[in-house]
Amino acid sequence: MRTGVIAKKLGMARFFDEAGSHVPVTVLSLEGCQVTAHRTQDKDGYVALQLGAGAKKAKNTSKGMRGHFAKAEVEPKHELAEFRVTEDNLIDVGAELVADHFVAGQKVDVTGSTVGKGFAGAMKRWNFGGMRATHGVSVSHRAHGSTGQRQDPGKTFKGKKMAGHLGQETVTTLNVTVWKVDVERGLILVRGSVPGTEGSYVKIRDAVKSARPAEAPVPGSFRKAGHAAPVVEAPAVEEAPAEAPEAGGEAQ
Repeated sequence: MRTGVIAKKLGMARFFDEAGSHVPVTVLSLEGCQVTAHRTQDKDGYVALQLGAGAKKAKNTSKGMRGHFAKAEVEPKHELAEFRVTEDNLIDVGAELVADHFVAGQKVDVTGSTVGKGFAGAMKRWNFGGMRATHGVSVSHRAHGSTGQRQDPGKTFKGKKMAGHLGQETVTTLNVTVWKVDVERGLILVRGSVPGTEGSYVKIRDAVKSARPAEAPVPGSFRKAGHAAPVVEAPAVEEAPAEAPEAGGEAQ
């Protein structure tokens, strides 16, 4: 299990594939996504990487967090998140994740906070059909109807679908397809929509219900601190030894 990344949702766009079909995509940007801390089994009881993304002014960062970022030798981050990993997939603190951490065609899960819509009625919030427009119904066309029973049990059960706050919830969209990655500009383009407003941060991880492609780098594609070129690590593959020339023959 390898780490995910924190990305900023820039908005949606559309492209056309080789067949000329329209492809709606969401543009996600990696803005200084760096490893800020390690969580180890001995110290914390679990293994994970803490990542930070987005710039934040030092004056708007608490003294304790300024010390935390200074220890990691990274600039203050706007967003922090942890990703569970195995011990062999830990990445050095200060390393910056790059866009080709994911490959085109890969399935990923995207977690974000949905658009907040304030107080909403039952029809908008729960997709109720509403009451009839005529035949004796007046005033209550968009009402949600009965909310409980009579004297027994004499209460409204918890979880009853009623009017209330809509949106601003953490939602994960599963099996989103990575359509394209742009390493130079740090962009990850995924097919379709993902939760969140423009300018919000989302978490992208390998899909839990689909296999990770063999060409995906392990433990990931990242740029080490102080290095401009990205480092793509992958499991070592042993090469077959060269065949020896036959006896009595000349080596070509």
